[in-house]
Amino acid sequence: MERHIDLPLTEETAMSLRVGDHVLLSGVLYTLRDAAHERMICQLEEGIPIPFDTKDAVVYYAGPSPAREGQVIGSAGPTTVGRMDKWTPQLIDLGVRGMVGKGKRSPKVIEMISRHHAVYFGAIGGAGALIATHIFKNELVAYEDLGPEAIRKLTVKDFPAIVIIDCEGNDFYELGRKRYLNDERSRLFHAVPEGVH
Repeated sequence: MERHIDLPLTEETAMSLRVGDHVLLSGVLYTLRDAAHERMICQLEEGIPIPFDTKDAVVYYAGPSPAREGQVIGSAGPTTVGRMDKWTPQLIDLGVRGMVGKGKRSPKVIEMISRHHAVYFGAIGGAGALIATHIFKNELVAYEDLGPEAIRKLTVKDFPAIVIIDCEGNDFYELGRKRYLNDERSRLFHAVPEGVH
């Protein structure tokens, strides 16, 4: 069953989500990649505020390609999140409630997700053109010189994702692996001829 989630992502909504839930996100996502993270955090240390409202915000780890004529945006698939993990705890501390990307998170990020009742959503890698059909507005927020890595405000409708890490720190990758191994052991056990156990 899919859940329709309106953004920004409140703490109450985040706490109601469970690992493995399929969701359709509607509202605002902010794109963030390596270069924008680094510049933003450096500027923050110099007293320059984050260029978007971080309270209950959801960031999307993506570097969309330019839009063709008549399009809102080009391909907009998720990028691997591991490179962003060194900056993520600080953003969660500043109020970011949700993140969308692909790949595993570090133990430190999982700890911060749990402590601050945040959520990490997975999006489908390799489906950037399909994902783009759920984006209805694309506004430049900051760092235009970074090209695809500029921060953008995307207005989305029924953006498909799955809860990978919930606010209790449950990790879909780990749970999925355990479930697979248990199923595989069970299959092998039952495949042994009767009387050999």
